[in-house]
Amino acid sequence: MNEKIAVIGSGLIGRAWAISFARAGYAVEMTDIDPDALNQSIKALKGSLADLAKHNLLNDQDINTVAARVSPQESVAAALDGATYVQENTAEVLEIKKQVYTELDGIAGPETVIGSSTSGFMASLFTEELKGRHRCLVAHPINPPHLVPAVELCPAPWTDEAAMDTTTAIMENAGHKTIRMEKEIDGFIVNRMQIALLHEAFRLVDGGYASCEDVDRAIKDGLSHRWSFIGPFETGDLNAPNGIRDYCTKFGGLIERVGRSQTENTDFRGPLLDILEAQRRELLPADQLADRAAWRDRRLMALAVHKKHAADTLGD
Repeated sequence: MNEKIAVIGSGLIGRAWAISFARAGYAVEMTDIDPDALNQSIKALKGSLADLAKHNLLNDQDINTVAARVSPQESVAAALDGATYVQENTAEVLEIKKQVYTELDGIAGPETVIGSSTSGFMASLFTEELKGRHRCLVAHPINPPHLVPAVELCPAPWTDEAAMDTTTAIMENAGHKTIRMEKEIDGFIVNRMQIALLHEAFRLVDGGYASCEDVDRAIKDGLSHRWSFIGPFETGDLNAPNGIRDYCTKFGGLIERVGRSQTENTDFRGPLLDILEAQRRELLPADQLADRAAWRDRRLMALAVHKKHAADTLGD
């Protein structure tokens, strides 16, 4: 594959994107404002590829072959030269996004599509003044993107359909499941769903109904078993004999009653945060956070293997 993708920013997300694109056969050129960070990221990339290879998640490719597709570049201009697509991964600071996008738009070829990994800003907030704003969008991954397939594609009001189509094709070729939004909203889809759940988790602990450990257990040992292969609407559709209308009719009273009790947000920055931190540090000391994150990634790899096998044998 001769198509080239530029990755701007070589942190955890940038490196994960580089792995995802390189695994699919793209030539990836990655750059960073910090040359040392870029070099360290390139070195760390091989270790990540080795972990993927152990789980047969490199599509039967050699580690060195995939690694060779990722090249460091000292300048943004060099990374963008000839790129079909750009994945931006800079700091979540709006003024930085504006500065970076002004630079990218000024350098990138006229047909190059520019996507942002931002999880907190709609594309309209940092692309409105750009000459090439029509080719800009949000391509928000679920961390880490080389292990979690979903990616949210969210256009600004002026984003061309062609830019969405190009990004969709690249992402799907790289094995991602695209969530193609029709219009933008703060937080996109995944974070809005996640934040709604997080607020309820805060309320339950703050109200003394359960510990944060038991709230986590309700998800990891409960809802997530279904949610790992079907979403909330399909869950409802399958949880009543005659489908989603039957489900909403039977459980409508409960849904309305509980929903009315979920309108007030808990102050999660006050005493509740002290409680949550104390409970979490008792369960997981601070010096074990990095090891636990690595364990999470290994579990995600194992889940990816299982889901692929299940899709192949049982259907997707």
